[in-house]
Amino acid sequence: MTIFTKANLIRFVVGSICLLLVLNFLWASESDGVSGSSLSKLSIRRVHKYAHIHSRSDNVSGFASDKGVNTNISGQKLPAAPLALSKERDQHIGRNSTSTTVIAIANFTSIPQDLSHAHPQDYANSTLKPQLHLTQNCTDPDPRDGGPITPNTTLESLDVIEAELGPLLRPGGAYQPTDCIAQHHVAIVVPFRDRYAHLSVFLRNIHPFLMKQRIAYRIFIIEQTNGKPFNRAAMMNIGYLEALKLYQWDCFIFHDVDLLPLDERNLYNCPRQPRHMSVAIDTLNFKLPYRSIFGGVSAMTRQHFLAVNGFSNSFFGWGGEDDDMSNRLKHANLFISRYPINIARYKMLKHQKEKANPKRYENLQNGISKIEMDGINSIKYEIYSIKDFPTFTWYLAELKNSERKS
Repeated sequence: MTIFTKANLIRFVVGSICLLLVLNFLWASESDGVSGSSLSKLSIRRVHKYAHIHSRSDNVSGFASDKGVNTNISGQKLPAAPLALSKERDQHIGRNSTSTTVIAIANFTSIPQDLSHAHPQDYANSTLKPQLHLTQNCTDPDPRDGGPITPNTTLESLDVIEAELGPLLRPGGAYQPTDCIAQHHVAIVVPFRDRYAHLSVFLRNIHPFLMKQRIAYRIFIIEQTNGKPFNRAAMMNIGYLEALKLYQWDCFIFHDVDLLPLDERNLYNCPRQPRHMSVAIDTLNFKLPYRSIFGGVSAMTRQHFLAVNGFSNSFFGWGGEDDDMSNRLKHANLFISRYPINIARYKMLKHQKEKANPKRYENLQNGISKIEMDGINSIKYEIYSIKDFPTFTWYLAELKNSERKS
């Protein structure tokens, strides 16, 4: 009797598939350094060669969550890099360490008090030569010196971008003027997942654009792990909370990674009222779709963001979260300001259309009633990894909030 029967063939195929799945699981767990399948195999630390250049391993402990809980964090061969206040951090949460779910508190009592009194010069990298004492405040660029620009959309690897821009920046994608004292300290928060080609183009254009504006800034890339639909608003909330642990930023600019500014007069400084930055986008024929829109790129001060309890965490999938923020601003008696349509212009990089959030209209309808209970005071998340690349600061975050009915 031949062994090549139909039943044996089916057993062989099923067994092979099971073996491949087991091997893939073991490989992914070992290479990720974190137990659990929620971590993205395409996360920045997996695809970026910079992660393999250094071999230093540090142990960092006492990383405080917003509940005041200390989390032990062990460094695992990631490059150490100075941060704001000349502190060094090299953090990666491994499988043998204890990770704590962060539950945000709106009054931010856990923020170190010394940050609130930090001088702009505290941004300085302790390895750099001391700078001359500065007494002159920076002023906004003269609009007569700026105008339309053409972005460079040539696709290059992050290594190439770092070689170009790294020498001009401080670790973590931080920058401040060297000839005056910056009057605006701005955190650029970019919600992120799977847009690696966009990221390199974005960084290549946004840094030279911002360096001319005489502001102190730092770029934060907040990457969501796989496992749940992308929640853009929650990633921006996480970026806000995590950035404040490093410095008391004056304002925050929440920036989609696929949008490039097209005019140097579009200033990324701190607004008196919440500012919608991306007024005119090429794919929308450079027209404002509707008056209450607040999507794409937006700027708010700490006070604005606190007044509305940040973004809602309820919007999983594409759409709705920006309109909800617009409603929150109106409810808090804040109005949306904008630069003229000939200045606030952007190019959108091509991308595949995202899956829409089926509950977006339902969440929008009931959003105002949930402001006090849905936002930065209710977000739950874990930070799996933090790393300072030469051109940006990267967080790998898993959102613990669940989708819920409105």
